[in-house]
Amino acid sequence: MNREEALAYVKEYVKSENLINHMLSVEAIMRGLAKRLGQDEEKWALTGLLHDIDYEMTGDKPEEHSIVGAKMLEDRGLDPEIVYAVKVHNEIHGLPRNTLLDKALFAADPLSGLITAVAYVIPSKKLEDVQLKSLKKKFKDKAFARGADRDQIKTCEEIGLTLDEFLEISLEEMKKIADQIGL
Repeated sequence: MNREEALAYVKEYVKSENLINHMLSVEAIMRGLAKRLGQDEEKWALTGLLHDIDYEMTGDKPEEHSIVGAKMLEDRGLDPEIVYAVKVHNEIHGLPRNTLLDKALFAADPLSGLITAVAYVIPSKKLEDVQLKSLKKKFKDKAFARGADRDQIKTCEEIGLTLDEFLEISLEEMKKIADQIGL
């Protein structure tokens, strides 16, 4: 499945513009992480783009989220490594995150939301104006964007990046797609 096919597949199952923007954001972060870590950029980006394909179907059943999505991707013949990373990004299942891909997706998922939230609270509401310093400050404020699990984001260390490196890469990658996600 190429990127164009993956995006069409996403839009077939996901109607929420905010959720699509989240998935595009995670795609961008994953591409940047792959580049930094010398991994397959297309594979990592597809994983980010497709990771919440089932969310609108399973949003009220967290115990099914990512299991359904992984099955959908498996049925479409996607790489088993992508399928497994999607399955294990929901920690409710208690499955081990074994590969760099698994670990990167787990850390990237909540960070996209934190970065988006920071953009929303600055006067311009533009990603281009979000500075790393502001992101780091908001990261430390536990009351801000509570849904962005800081402990989950900090698992970036499992892929060999410091928190600062991870925040910087992710912010820069999201800035590259700001027009696509309305920021």
